[in-house]
Amino acid sequence: MEFLLDTINIKDITYFNERLPIAGVTSNPSIVKVNQVKNFYEHMNEIRQIIGPDKSLHVQVVADTYDGMMKDAHSILEKIDSKVFIKVPTTIEGLKVIKALKQEGVNITATAVYTKMQAYLAMAAQADYIAPYYNRMENLNIDPKEAILAMATEIDKNNYRSKILAASFKNVNQVNESIKQGAHAVTVSSDIFVQAFNMPSIDKATHDFKKDWESIYGENINIHNL
Repeated sequence: MEFLLDTINIKDITYFNERLPIAGVTSNPSIVKVNQVKNFYEHMNEIRQIIGPDKSLHVQVVADTYDGMMKDAHSILEKIDSKVFIKVPTTIEGLKVIKALKQEGVNITATAVYTKMQAYLAMAAQADYIAPYYNRMENLNIDPKEAILAMATEIDKNNYRSKILAASFKNVNQVNESIKQGAHAVTVSSDIFVQAFNMPSIDKATHDFKKDWESIYGENINIHNL
């Protein structure tokens, strides 16, 4: 199971990368807008320095034509590094781009997936990751659980190398459901990681452990002080 961080906020990436088993970072033009990044490549290279060369960094093309997307992809690879996963929207033109870039040995994340058919075509085009948009699918009255399960079944049946990278979550339950249905990876915003631990029972348990210890050994006495 891979947990990725769906943000390009440097402070959040530094914080969670130090604390959680983060497998990588994902971005898209909307996330860039939220963070008001002025020097895009400088910013992305800083993220690469934080997470290191062995974790995945997913960067999306902006153009919507074949030639434009190819130029975007090559620019990203040149100005960041060759390990970047190029995020390509799973459109007809996008699939053409995915096929061409895979022939060059480029890492690919097929994004903006709403339907099983999109996912099946991206698998056949040898995309490394396929990113179904869980909450957006739900908002369109598409059952994301059924779709993710079907995608996972197809991968197993045909021995595809593609992994399901579920995305677009609004709460922890959606993340859990996508994993339950067979997603190999999830990309999660900072606030949802916080939600996962924002439970009074967790804080109470750690507080009670501390108080029980202090009742025997006194305050400010830890195991390493004994």
